[in-house]
Amino acid sequence: MRRRHEVEPQAAGEAAAQAAATVAPAKPVDPDIGAAAFFDVDNTMMRGASIYHFARGLATRGLFTTSDLFKFAVGQAVFRLRGNENPEHIAVARETALAFVAGAKVDHVVRLGEEIYDEVMADRIWGGTRALAQGHLDAGQRVWLVTATPIELARVIAQRLGLTGALGTVAETSNGVYTGRLVGDLLHGPAKAEAVRALARREGLDLTRCTAYSDSANDLPLLSLVGQAVAINPDSELREHARKHDWPIKDFRTGRKATMAALPIAAAVGAVAGSVAAGIALRRHYRSPQ
Repeated sequence: MRRRHEVEPQAAGEAAAQAAATVAPAKPVDPDIGAAAFFDVDNTMMRGASIYHFARGLATRGLFTTSDLFKFAVGQAVFRLRGNENPEHIAVARETALAFVAGAKVDHVVRLGEEIYDEVMADRIWGGTRALAQGHLDAGQRVWLVTATPIELARVIAQRLGLTGALGTVAETSNGVYTGRLVGDLLHGPAKAEAVRALARREGLDLTRCTAYSDSANDLPLLSLVGQAVAINPDSELREHARKHDWPIKDFRTGRKATMAALPIAAAVGAVAGSVAAGIALRRHYRSPQ
């Protein structure tokens, strides 16, 4: 019988794989259907945390104050520094993910995500990482984002970048409105590997011919699953692991390393703080007279 901590990542992974949908057409010329590339988002494809940028976009629309965001950011700094693999901390992260979507209309969140990506996120894409993704596309391979970010926002990012699709945290919906419950759990750590494994079965991928990219040691289960792992802007633990296993290391923070060194922490802090703030904003919006 599986223990609970083994079941939750598998459930989250399977939910993410089932929710995965192609958002960009595959290259028609010489497709390499057996291989794919998987990219983490926060601090791998994008500077900082995507959900935090989303929350900032909501702030500019007057849906909540910057002081709200700051309060949650401070709380999440403590959360991150104490270690985010503790089951209690994961439970906190799960609750914030629920806050992000509870009571909101799916189509409205998607529209906001599209607007805010164009306004705030597009300029934060790492050019070097984007070029790596394009190289896989040019080789006829599919390219998927794999992120704890809610699937709707992850799909927007993938679509804007011209990628194949995205795997993200799946929230339950009813009649086009989020219920405040997750399907499975957060797509985090081992759950990412489970999602990619399930997607590979569905899409007929040979994982030994696939590549994965991440900045965080939290993604070691995913990085270790594929034939080629690449560390992008790695945290210290991942950098050490990559060196020990002769994995390529790409650091696009050159020239800004002193000021950008805290980004792995900032991304994780922002991801959860942003989801809380976004949740508050959306709840206020939907509870106010329309």
